[in-house]
Amino acid sequence: MRIMQPEISSTGSGQVRACANCGAQFTLEPADFAFYERVKVPPPGWCFDCRIVRRMSFRNERTLYKRKCGAPGHSEELISIFSEDNPQRVFDHSTWWSDSWDPLEYGMGMDFARPFLRQVKDLWTQVPDVALLNINPVNSDYCSITEGNKNCYLVFGGDFNENTAYSTYIFNSKECLDNYWVSKSEHAYETVDCISCSRLSWSRYCESCYNSAFLFNCRNCHDCFGCTNLVNGAYQIFNVQYSKEEYEAELAKLNAGSSMALEGIKKRFEEHAMRYPRRYAHIIHSVNSTGDNLENAKNCRHCFDIFGGGEDCTRTWLAYSNIKDLYDCDRVGLNTELAVDSSTIYPGSRVFYSRFTLDSHDIYYSYNSHGSSYLFGCVGLRNKQYCILNKQYSKEEYETLVPKIIEHMNAMPYMDKQGKSYPYGEFFPSELSPFAYNETIAQEIATLTPDEARVKGYVWKDPAGKNYAVTMLQEEIPDTITETDDSILQATIECAHKGSCAEQCTKAFRLISSELQFYRSMNIPVPRLCPSCRHYQRLVQRNPLRLWSRQCQCAGSGSERGGYKNNSAHFHDAGPCPSAFQTTYASERPEIIYCETCYQSEVA
Repeated sequence: MRIMQPEISSTGSGQVRACANCGAQFTLEPADFAFYERVKVPPPGWCFDCRIVRRMSFRNERTLYKRKCGAPGHSEELISIFSEDNPQRVFDHSTWWSDSWDPLEYGMGMDFARPFLRQVKDLWTQVPDVALLNINPVNSDYCSITEGNKNCYLVFGGDFNENTAYSTYIFNSKECLDNYWVSKSEHAYETVDCISCSRLSWSRYCESCYNSAFLFNCRNCHDCFGCTNLVNGAYQIFNVQYSKEEYEAELAKLNAGSSMALEGIKKRFEEHAMRYPRRYAHIIHSVNSTGDNLENAKNCRHCFDIFGGGEDCTRTWLAYSNIKDLYDCDRVGLNTELAVDSSTIYPGSRVFYSRFTLDSHDIYYSYNSHGSSYLFGCVGLRNKQYCILNKQYSKEEYETLVPKIIEHMNAMPYMDKQGKSYPYGEFFPSELSPFAYNETIAQEIATLTPDEARVKGYVWKDPAGKNYAVTMLQEEIPDTITETDDSILQATIECAHKGSCAEQCTKAFRLISSELQFYRSMNIPVPRLCPSCRHYQRLVQRNPLRLWSRQCQCAGSGSERGGYKNNSAHFHDAGPCPSAFQTTYASERPEIIYCETCYQSEVA
């Protein structure tokens, strides 16, 4: 059995290691070692990419099933993230939170003859889990990891929405369909990274825009179509100014209500947007920080999607509200601090190698911890402290036993089926996940085929044999919504991908009544892809969670590759811009990338 251990070499500025999972080199800086020493945990043996995929292999957001409630005396059917054949025992939401059961009843004594994480695995499969995290829904049963939604359908990771469907990470919005990372909007369709917009469709990185479509990086615009880098614009088509009457006439010629015409418009818009410079990263009101989509960040390195304040964080993704001192964490907020390689903390302090930690501190290798502290290898505990493997200890017993367990984890680490070692300081092995790889977000970050996943040691779940009797083929879908009558609600529509993609394609889909009404109100033709494939089309619009070192492509009068001519004089005059930066745009990509100063000179 081959055990991969990280190879280590030193550089003048840090330490280069070979990932114990994929073999790729990654660098740990002196600041990294100082932090790990501060919180008394070892540095990681896996690279950033492998670490985030490993955590995400435990997070099922979008794959829902129907199964029976496993609580005593219950047999009702539930909507759950756990399939019927999943051995995980699940309770309905109210029962799981009730006092009718005690997680300590599943407590186990420490067995020093077995790897610790194997004992955690045994505990995890026995302790009941909540079927679905869907807090206070109103007519929104088919939503996951959400709160306060009303009349919503298939909304994931989004809160306080109304009459919204098929959207992920959407907040405080209403009458929206098919969106990703949208907030405070209404009547939005196929928008990504937009805020405070109304009647906006097929757009990205827009703020306070309305009655528009096909916009990229526009602000305070209305009645615009196919525009890029526009501020305070109105009645423009592909960045050409028209009068109100001319605009309406030209817009009618485009015939955007036709599915056939839309394909040409999408291609034209993509080519048009490529002619304009893009900012190297969306970093706003931030100091000494690298990454993308950062707001009010200070001393944050390699971080993504941080809003509402973050300080001294590294390799952290998707966080908000004054986080601090986090390493390799995701989905954290509400003043969370001092955490390593953990996921979903609201809030927490001193959380290590754990998942779903709410209002807790000093949590190690634990899952689903609520209002607790000083837990090591625990599952589903609420308002408890000084527990190991769900067994209660005194403070003195806990503090004596934990160092021995850490020593044992290094002397007898968990070994996965591929011979990889998991000593203390590494997150849970993906083998411990209750989900198959393709049920989780890991598939969205690192998309694999079934064979590729199995070769890498992941579990793959073949879709249940759903005998969809397609009643409407692609060529039978009406070209416009005006040609579409209510009978389509009874149709099973063929997805254009027909299951040939790696996008969790369902091969066929049906419309819901509110969806059809939405298309009519927005003059949008019926989509040709199933909801899952549409979701993946939105995902590819966002850049990867990786950074490349690059130089500003402003050459003085325009871009160095040609094709774009600057509208104003820049600080570096006629010569090339000297600015260097880290960006999510790889050097081989075709986009024109400007530093913040050059970009602002063009888009003021």
